[in-house]
Amino acid sequence: MSGVYEHNDMRNIPGFIALPFAFIAPAMVVSNAHAEDYLTIAQAQKLLFPDAKIFLDAAIHLTDEQRDHIKKIAGVRQRTEVQQNWRAEQDGKLLGYFLVDEVIGKHEFITYATAISPDGKVIGIEILSYRETHGGQIRKPEWRANFNGKTLDDQFKLNKDIPNISGATLSCRNVTDGVKRLLAIHKIALGQS
Repeated sequence: MSGVYEHNDMRNIPGFIALPFAFIAPAMVVSNAHAEDYLTIAQAQKLLFPDAKIFLDAAIHLTDEQRDHIKKIAGVRQRTEVQQNWRAEQDGKLLGYFLVDEVIGKHEFITYATAISPDGKVIGIEILSYRETHGGQIRKPEWRANFNGKTLDDQFKLNKDIPNISGATLSCRNVTDGVKRLLAIHKIALGQS
């Protein structure tokens, strides 16, 4: 019986075990990113402007000169020429602006919304989507509350007026820089001083 299998058992055929693993292995690859969507734009709008009756889409189209000016004021570059923005209104009265933005965390983008009053103060921020494996603590209300009332005249320094979260330094820094950049956009493009 040498060289002949007694039973037609596929487990004895070299490569039989390897074949199923070739199909399973790609499914076992785990990404380091972990996307978590927390709020839709509409949900965040209602949280940040509960009294608003209407949100008017008012995307901001920025010129190269405006983008240069934003970098000069905020210290960070505006990546896109178009900034998502809605006017929050109640019975024809402007309550403020609702801007949606993205900043990089450590490896992935963080999508957040910032509500800014007509006179250029942060009303609040909400994290819409967080794609990193660590640092999701930036969603905590007590951390986000540090932005409330901030204007371009504030420091916007991590570990000074905005606390850092251990394990989320890049997320904290980039959201902080992003909010300051949105305030600069408000000043430059929405005609507020």
